[in-house]
Amino acid sequence: MSTAPGSASNDAASNDAAPYAGYLYAHFKREDADGEQIYFALSEGNDPLHFDDLNGGEPVLRSTLGDGGVRDPHIVRAPEGDRFYLVATDLCLYKSLDWDHHQRWGSRSIMVWESRDLVDWGEGRLVEVSPPEAGNTWAPEAVWDPEQEAYLVHWSSKLYDGPDHVGETHNRIMCATTRDFREFSAPKVWIDRGWHTIDTTVIEHDGLYHRFLKDERSRTHGVPHGKTIFSETSPSLTAAAWTPLAEGIGLGPVSQGEGPLVYKSNTEDKWYLWIDEFKADRRYVPFETDDLAGGEWTPSTDFRLPADPCHGVVLPVTAAEYERLQSNWG
Repeated sequence: MSTAPGSASNDAASNDAAPYAGYLYAHFKREDADGEQIYFALSEGNDPLHFDDLNGGEPVLRSTLGDGGVRDPHIVRAPEGDRFYLVATDLCLYKSLDWDHHQRWGSRSIMVWESRDLVDWGEGRLVEVSPPEAGNTWAPEAVWDPEQEAYLVHWSSKLYDGPDHVGETHNRIMCATTRDFREFSAPKVWIDRGWHTIDTTVIEHDGLYHRFLKDERSRTHGVPHGKTIFSETSPSLTAAAWTPLAEGIGLGPVSQGEGPLVYKSNTEDKWYLWIDEFKADRRYVPFETDDLAGGEWTPSTDFRLPADPCHGVVLPVTAAEYERLQSNWG
């Protein structure tokens, strides 16, 4: 079993693909006039923890559609290796800072860009993926599922009982499938714990999918691992039940965390998990392990990330892709 070669959810380059020579980090920044757009940073060659801004620290992609802002970008490489898809949350919180409104009457669409070279992304498009009962459509990610021969796209939504979107409910993880990021299957619930879960990301290794999520509950009333990351595993993306692996990941080194991103080293059997300490100045904090199945993560001690590094994705890139990124935005 394998995911798309070179996708952010894949753990190694395929044998017939060019070897990876670095990493691209795509992200947004905080809620300010220019923060909720797409930023790129590039690693120092195959160093997995030292990154520098591209484009002088200015956005490389801007959204003028929908809410006029984008957050939580994720990039997946097509299984054929001939193109990339970037999906992101259609949200500009800076205009209102009204979290409740954006969870009741937020966008039901995601932003999609498409590129063959990671440089020319053309015109972005809004694609509606959530049902009418959804109040928000947050943190979309995509992973190629060979069992379905389609991309599984997932995101979090609050689902309301009536058309007025009143009352209390919780964020579930929704999903749909697509082959072209234009037409999507009907959305359905992928994860429902009966309490708030958001920010899901997936990586595959040795025939097993590892899924990381945020427990969005408040850390009170018997919820000691609220506002932190937990993980679970399954041999299939469509399995009805996943096996719990770890909870409270990062608690201690970070006070509370969200927006997990995970990727494998290009040069050794080591994995990196970044956790966004969302109410602290430093934001992303990297962790690492040489045993993905063990569920134990150690804080990385030597790293350099761009300023204000918020929820995003780290994508392994080839030497040719690295050179194009550096030449165009270096």
